[in-house]
Amino acid sequence: MLSCYRVLDLTNERGLLCGQILGDLGADVIKIEPPGGSPARKIGPFLGDQPHADHSLFWWAYNRNKRSITLDLESGEGREIFDRLVATAHFLIKSDDPGYMAERGLGYRDVSARNPAIVYVSISPFGRDGPKAGYAATDVTLMAASGVMIQTGDDGRPPLRLGVPQAWLHGCADGAVGALIANHERVRSGLGQHVDVSAQQSTALATQFGILAAAIGASGWQRISGGLKVGPLEVPLIWRAKDGFVALSILFGQSLGPFSARLMRYVYDEGGCDAAMRDKDWIGYGDLLFSGNEPAENYTAITRLVAEFVSARTKAELFKAATEHNLLLAPITTIDEVMASPQFAAREYFCEVEHPELARKFRYPGPFAKFGTAPIKYRYRPPTVGEHNREIYRELGLSPDRITELERRGLI
Repeated sequence: MLSCYRVLDLTNERGLLCGQILGDLGADVIKIEPPGGSPARKIGPFLGDQPHADHSLFWWAYNRNKRSITLDLESGEGREIFDRLVATAHFLIKSDDPGYMAERGLGYRDVSARNPAIVYVSISPFGRDGPKAGYAATDVTLMAASGVMIQTGDDGRPPLRLGVPQAWLHGCADGAVGALIANHERVRSGLGQHVDVSAQQSTALATQFGILAAAIGASGWQRISGGLKVGPLEVPLIWRAKDGFVALSILFGQSLGPFSARLMRYVYDEGGCDAAMRDKDWIGYGDLLFSGNEPAENYTAITRLVAEFVSARTKAELFKAATEHNLLLAPITTIDEVMASPQFAAREYFCEVEHPELARKFRYPGPFAKFGTAPIKYRYRPPTVGEHNREIYRELGLSPDRITELERRGLI
């Protein structure tokens, strides 16, 4: 889909996914690293627990479908070579702090003066303007500043970050979408533009309707481990089963109440509750609770009963019941269970990617979407440091002797 486009990927560990998304869609993504390799290659875990620039699993996760060159952008000669690359490119992605590239003559104004059609994507913590534009940030500070963290953790204890860093991935995905939107305009006008992505803003969208509640002056939810808190109600969403955990909702109203009614009929049929609990008005039950006509303690008693019922059954037993009775219940799978998923197998999701330098193939997560006429292909495994130097620099017209000289002088 994007095979006629070239992307210059100057990102550090913050922005790698953005270029990979465009590469998966067919773009020629050139990963530009400093001589010696990107600092992101030092992030573990590593293959065999042996630190090595070409064995970082973090690097492998976010750099497929890219070609790698090394280039010293701190030198004038390196920037001259970079100008030649800019002339061939359609997109540029960077994820350093605001002002860093401009100080080196590589900001949007500089690059667009050389190539007015280029789409320049900046991914930064808080965007390139505003009082926080120059703030340092980590995943923790971005999750805190976006409002996501206030919703995670136990009631009555400090908030928690998510176990796997997420903030920059939200920014990367929005950066890729922004690049495609800008490209749509470029097809019409022939002009590029600057796509300015704030990871804080991107991550704030992950609060879903929580951020909307604040905007209209409504009360938002409060965190509770494995669920949420709405007024006086503690609503569990994660439940312990006999061999792990399941996600299960016992809620009310026109959309969710019928699921709760079916759940309670199933629990009754299995001898887990009495007829009175089975026959509650689950559609109108929320109104009863919030009006005070039904004490909140009664709902708590129901959840305790269901918790006991669920804990005596395996995830497979509960999921089978969910499919048979149309319940809002799903097993929470481990990574090993994901890898063995019959659903993924049926869709031929996982794929083998060969790493010739290691004489091995590795199992990779598959494409993020299936396209009928232009399927996503893994054309390139994650590149080794400067793997495509000679290939790409020859494309720019540099002679073999010139490339050798640049290597000797440490410029590439």
